[in-house]
Amino acid sequence: MQYHDIVIVGGGPAGLSAAVAARKAGISDILILERDNVLGGILNQCIHNGFGLHTFKEELTGPEYAARYIAQVEEEKIPYRLNTIVADITHDRRVTYINREEGLVTIQAGAVILAMGCRERPRGALNTPGYRPAGIYSAGTAQRLMNIEGYLVGKEAVILGSGDIGLIMARRMTLEGAKVKVVAEIMPYSGGLKRNIVQCLDDYGIPLKLSHTVVDIHGKDRLTGVTIAEVDENKDPIPGTEEYYSCDTLLLSVGLIPENELSKGAGISLNRVTSGPNVNDRLETEAEGIYACGNVLHVHDLVDFVSQEAALAGENAAEYVKRKTARMEEKSAAEDGARKIPLIAADGVRYTVPQFLETDGMRDSVTVRFRVADVYKDRYISVYYDDQLISRKKKKVLAPGEMEQVVLTKKSLAEYPRTERITIRTEVE
Repeated sequence: MQYHDIVIVGGGPAGLSAAVAARKAGISDILILERDNVLGGILNQCIHNGFGLHTFKEELTGPEYAARYIAQVEEEKIPYRLNTIVADITHDRRVTYINREEGLVTIQAGAVILAMGCRERPRGALNTPGYRPAGIYSAGTAQRLMNIEGYLVGKEAVILGSGDIGLIMARRMTLEGAKVKVVAEIMPYSGGLKRNIVQCLDDYGIPLKLSHTVVDIHGKDRLTGVTIAEVDENKDPIPGTEEYYSCDTLLLSVGLIPENELSKGAGISLNRVTSGPNVNDRLETEAEGIYACGNVLHVHDLVDFVSQEAALAGENAAEYVKRKTARMEEKSAAEDGARKIPLIAADGVRYTVPQFLETDGMRDSVTVRFRVADVYKDRYISVYYDDQLISRKKKKVLAPGEMEQVVLTKKSLAEYPRTERITIRTEVE
């Protein structure tokens, strides 16, 4: 059976960053498997700017950002397969893929990095009444049709959901001459970045109606309009608040879901909040030698954070392979005795990534990323080791659409060697 030190599933920003980091960490035998016909992933259809401010200290479009990493992969001569579908990953790191040139192939990996990204939540998850006429698209599908295929999907649009892709598509359609009549959001807050609300809606006079949803879809062959209504605190439509909007296009921007069918097939447990794998501070899943990063782990708001996280996964996968190469087939005795400290999300914090720390082998610092459950003003983000307050930072505004982070240090944890849990919460004072 063919063997590779590291196999990376996905050639988007996470997979590319992980590959480059693993190569720089000393691993030469790396293989990237990508299902599309080009590297770069979703960035290829994100032609707007705003990428790269953290990573490259300049503002880039999505394709420009991807090109920077593709150039590094080419420069490092890291091999990749395009038009390749990964069919299965086993708990012991056997990867089965299929493509036109090789047929069905199974390879053994020293380590696997999951970087499959995420997918959009479909209309079927919404239970919206009405026929299924032409003119209803997920926002990402519409983005691909417009930016890559060159099609204008409609001339009068309503957008359901205020995720970042939906906000960006409101601007994109307006720039192409379409009329975006309204963006309806079922939650009492937007799911997108504040800057996107300002730049994509406010700047173009597009109304955003919070606590509203689509309650009826009109048209049988082609969409002719939608009815939206205000919802109460239980998300139930309020009678008498219905409004009809004529339109030929409805874009759905109702959330992203990590692409984890392969993870489940490998027997990896998924977090009930993020829908991504549970990982330790090395981004290793419960399956030894299988790592996860990027949007397959949890949905990010900035691609720069995807790249940072993926680089860490690449470095850790490289360290794992090196240990095995040194004939350390099992984890070291020190690691076997490592304490697992769970990270608890509480009081307004929805989840944390990672979900637990392993004290032995921990780096000098660990970045913990999370999202909050609602919009909060003038709150503290507090970190507790058991019941001991360790750090506290005041934030004027916390919103679910923007990812937050805290940094835990090995030094501070050493000062509390009996710590059994780490809690991250929001507090009023």
